[in-house]
Amino acid sequence: MHTGGRLVAGSHNRNEFVLINADENARIKSVQELSGQKCQICGDEIEITEDGEPFVACNECAFPVCRPCYEYERREGNQACPQCKTRYKRIKGSPRVEGDEDEDDIDDLDNEFEYGHHDAFGTTSDAVSSGHYANSNIAGNPANFEHDSAPLNSEIPLLTYGEEDSEISSDRHALIVPPYMNNGNRVHPIPYTDPFNPLQPRPMVPKKDIAVYGYGSVAWKDKMEEWKKRQNDKLQVVKHEGNDNGGNFGDDLEDPDMPMMDEGRQPLSRKLPIPSSKINPYRMIIILRLVVLGLFFHYRILHPVNDAYGLWLTSVICEVWFGVSWIMDQFPKWYPIQRETYLDRLSLRYEKEGKPSELSSVDVFVSTVDPMKEPPLITANTVLSILAVDYPVDKVACYVSDDGAAMLTFEALSETSEFARRWVPFCKKYNIEPRAPEWYFNQKIDYLKNKVHPAFVRERRAMKRDYEEFKVRINSLVATAQKVPEDGWTMQDGTPWPGNNVRDHPGMIQVFLGQDGIRDIEGNELPRLVYVSREKRPGFDHHKKAGAMNSLVRVSAIISNAPYLLNVDCDHYINNSKALRESMCFMMDPQVGKKVCYVQFPQRFDGIDRHDRYSNRNVVFFDINMKGLDGIQGPIYVGTGCVFRRVALYGYDAPAKKKPPSKT
Repeated sequence: MHTGGRLVAGSHNRNEFVLINADENARIKSVQELSGQKCQICGDEIEITEDGEPFVACNECAFPVCRPCYEYERREGNQACPQCKTRYKRIKGSPRVEGDEDEDDIDDLDNEFEYGHHDAFGTTSDAVSSGHYANSNIAGNPANFEHDSAPLNSEIPLLTYGEEDSEISSDRHALIVPPYMNNGNRVHPIPYTDPFNPLQPRPMVPKKDIAVYGYGSVAWKDKMEEWKKRQNDKLQVVKHEGNDNGGNFGDDLEDPDMPMMDEGRQPLSRKLPIPSSKINPYRMIIILRLVVLGLFFHYRILHPVNDAYGLWLTSVICEVWFGVSWIMDQFPKWYPIQRETYLDRLSLRYEKEGKPSELSSVDVFVSTVDPMKEPPLITANTVLSILAVDYPVDKVACYVSDDGAAMLTFEALSETSEFARRWVPFCKKYNIEPRAPEWYFNQKIDYLKNKVHPAFVRERRAMKRDYEEFKVRINSLVATAQKVPEDGWTMQDGTPWPGNNVRDHPGMIQVFLGQDGIRDIEGNELPRLVYVSREKRPGFDHHKKAGAMNSLVRVSAIISNAPYLLNVDCDHYINNSKALRESMCFMMDPQVGKKVCYVQFPQRFDGIDRHDRYSNRNVVFFDINMKGLDGIQGPIYVGTGCVFRRVALYGYDAPAKKKPPSKT
C-alpha cells in the first residue's frame, strides 16, 4: 500500500485504513459518510456523551477525535493532541494512565482504573478462541484457521529448573492440553478437569480466560521437601533427647546452646563489614597522612625559631593538639561496620501462630516545650507515626511530655487521638510508608505502586480529605491560642487550666487512648497515648529536657512499665514502621541481647536545600563516624531516636513475667 510518507491509522471496528492529512482520493472508504462530526484519525463518528454534547478530547483546540482514538493515544501514543500538542487530560469514563494528576473526585473509580472491564476482556478472549478470523487480514483474503480433530501430542517437556523433568507424570501437569472437542476448530486449549483429583483450582486471576495462555505445560519441581524432611527428622531427635534428659523440652527455644537447625534459633542480627576493595584505599590514605604528619612534626621540633621561641613553642603545642585530634577522628573511620536484622526470625521466635505475642513492650517518649515554637501539627504527625507502627498494639505506649503546660498542646493531642482512630487502621490495612500523614501525602512518588486492593484509591482520597480537615482544626486551635484571656484558660467544665502559670503548676496526666472502650473505627485496640506535664515550682531547677525524660521514666513505670524506652523529639517522625522490630532484633537476641545497652537509629532530614551551604544532612556523622564507632565499641547517643533498656536509665528493670506452665 503506497502511503506517500504519510501517517496511516486504522479503526478499531471498521475494515479500513485512513491517511491523515491526505486528499480525498487517497482515503479508502467502505461505508457511506454519516451525518455529524467525524474523527480526524479513524473517520468514525464522534459519540454523544450523557450530557448530549459531542465528545471533546482536547479542551484547548477541540480537535475532533473519537473516544477510542483518544484512549489509544493516551495509552500507546504520546498522550498529546495531534493539532495543538497539548497533553490530554483524563476525561470522565476513561482509564487513568501514567502521568495523570491526582484527582479528588471519587465518583468515577470504576472507569478510572478499569475495575469493571474484566468481563469484557473475558468475552473478547472467548471470541478469539473460536478458531477463525473473517475478513481481517491486510491483503483482503480471509484467514481460515482450521485444525483437524486429532489430539495433540501430549509429550510436551515440563519446564522445571531449566531442564526436563521425567519424574512428573502427565497427569500432574500444571496445564494439560486435552484432545479437541467435536467442533475441531478450537485454537487454544481448554482447562482439563479430573473428576478423581480432589485438588480444587485456585487461580490467581479467576476471571482470566485460559485461552490467553496459549500452548504448553508448565510444572514447578519443589526441591525443598527433602530438606524440610531432614530438618523435621533432626528436630524429632532433639525432642526425644530432651524428653529423656528430664522432659524440659519446652524451654529449648530459650537455650542458646541448642543446635541451630531452624530459622527460629538463628541469630537475629549480624555484622556486615565494609568490603576491602572500598575501605583499604581509604586506610592507605590515612597511613600516608600519618607519615606526612610525622615528617612535619619532625621538622618543626628539630628546627626551632630562636628569635621567637615563645611563639614557636605555642604554635608547636597547638599543632600537636590539632594533630592528635585528627588522629582520634580517624580511629572511628578505620573499621566501619553495618548491621543487618532478620525480622522473619524475630517473628518465628517470639510470635508463634495461635499464641500471644512474646515481643517485649516499648514505651515511646516525645518531648515538647513551647507549641508556638514547635508547631502542634508537627508534634501530631510524630505521635501518629508512633501509634501506627508495625508492632502489637498492647505493647506500645506513647507518652508526650509538655514542659510548657500549654492547653494548646493538650487540645491538639485530643484532636490527634480522634484522627488516629481512622489513620491507624488505614496505615495497617494498606501497609503504607511513611506513616506520618503530612509527609505521606506530600510524597512525589507513584502511590499506587504495589497496591492491589481495589478500594485503596477511594479510601486514600477520603483519608486525605479527613487529614486536611484535621489540619484545619489544628490551625484553628493555634489561631485561638494567640489571644490568651487575662484570667487564663479554663477547661470544658469551667475549671481553670492548671498550667496557666508555666513556672508554678501541679503535675498533669491524661490518658487519651488505650483505656477501655476507645477503639478505632474497625473495632480494634489502639496503642496507649498519655499526656504528661510534670510539676514545676519556683526555686526548683527543672533540668529542662533531662528532667522531662526523668518524669516520663517514672510515670511510664507506673502505667505500663515496659522494659525498653524509645526517645523521640517532637519534630522527628518514624519513617520505618518496623523500627521497633529492628531494635528488638538486638535487644531480644538470646546470645548478645543482654550485652546491649541501647540501639541508636540514624537521623534523616526532609526538605533540605542542596544549594544552602549551611544546610546539610549530616551524612558524614551518621553514615561514616557512627558506623566507625560501632565497629570499635558502639555509637554515641545523639539525643533522639534511641531505644534504651529501662534498667540503664532507671536502675531497675521491669518485673520479669512468669513462665507458662509448659516451661516451669
